[in-house]
Amino acid sequence: MARVKERKHNPQLKTAILSDGRESLYLEYYLGREQEPVLDKAGNPVYYTTGKMAGKPKVKITHKRKKETLNLYLIARPRTPIERQMNRDTKELAEQIRNEKERLFLEDKEGYKFKRERQINFLDYFQAYIDNYTKKDIRMLKIAFSRFNDFLKDTPEYNKYIGRITPDQITHEMMITFTEYLQTRSRGEGAKTLFARFKKVVKYAVEHGEMKKDPCKGVVIKVDEQILRKAILSTDEVLQLINTKGYRENPNIRRAFIFCLYTGMRFCDVKDLTFASVDYSNRLLKFEQNKTKGHSASSGVTIPLNDFLLQLIGEPTQPAGKDGVIFPLPSYEMCLKALKHWTKRAGIDKHITWHCARHSFAVNILSSGANIKTVASLLGHSGLEHTEKYTRAVDSLKQEAINSLPVAEL
Repeated sequence: MARVKERKHNPQLKTAILSDGRESLYLEYYLGREQEPVLDKAGNPVYYTTGKMAGKPKVKITHKRKKETLNLYLIARPRTPIERQMNRDTKELAEQIRNEKERLFLEDKEGYKFKRERQINFLDYFQAYIDNYTKKDIRMLKIAFSRFNDFLKDTPEYNKYIGRITPDQITHEMMITFTEYLQTRSRGEGAKTLFARFKKVVKYAVEHGEMKKDPCKGVVIKVDEQILRKAILSTDEVLQLINTKGYRENPNIRRAFIFCLYTGMRFCDVKDLTFASVDYSNRLLKFEQNKTKGHSASSGVTIPLNDFLLQLIGEPTQPAGKDGVIFPLPSYEMCLKALKHWTKRAGIDKHITWHCARHSFAVNILSSGANIKTVASLLGHSGLEHTEKYTRAVDSLKQEAINSLPVAEL
């Protein structure tokens, strides 16, 4: 009885070692082979002169392959049970993607027809996406995932999907209801930001064949981005905060937030700031914004430093030296909690987050007469459209000041 040769998978799942030690998973498709005659320098066919092939033209065979990255990564040398489980989950997700891609490939290239069953759990898929995510906005991605789980629990129409929902069960109508839910849970641009992170995962699932179509298409959350919604600390409140010290407070959190109040830096930038970014002789701070690094030609920012800011920075210490972090900070959540206690002790009855420092800086220097182009440059904005909301806030403050004057009858 003749032995049937087992058919190889197409595409195949493969790995590549990255410079940071991780293993990147990718798919390799075999697209067949091409033959072309071997020609001499004059362009004439070359023939075999000996053996069974004598008199036949020589041919060059080229095997065509195509690679497709999955943006999934393995820990090269897992040392803990958690790391080993993460690798197993990632491999399982990659194999699910590979199986679906193979079905699609066979349909397109070889005419095979399969009934495509999308049985993956989108919640597991989302979690695996988070586990392999390396960008700075991972915190917002986690919150978006948490909000979607809350949405399923809190919405009677959809709580049958708690713990498991397939891609085909995520509909356009569900997404409209989800955006309405997000807007009841978040302030200002928060709902729009979270939905953007959710759509990122959906788009990835569509691109990798796990969803037939994008259920988020045409669903938007509209906000007036020119309205400044976060609270602003006035110059008096800034001084009030600086003059308030608490028992056993973290001095690095204190220094870093004050530094942001006087430079307009984001939390993600100030926590990564090293002494190498400081030009002490020219009294300048130069850094690249994490938010726009690699995506904008205007990601670099230069901020002049005065004596007060240089005092906040201090001098590099050994052994890290210039590579040392200026403000060694705990997690964002811990910093936010400390900031909440600090503002409460200072008697400031406002909802102050870390990003309020950036807004306060912009509004306060504009109120002091700074040019809008100068403010845009200090904030690292590529254009004035992002800075104009601060001028509107300044106008609003001026109106409040006028309205606060006592009025007498004429």
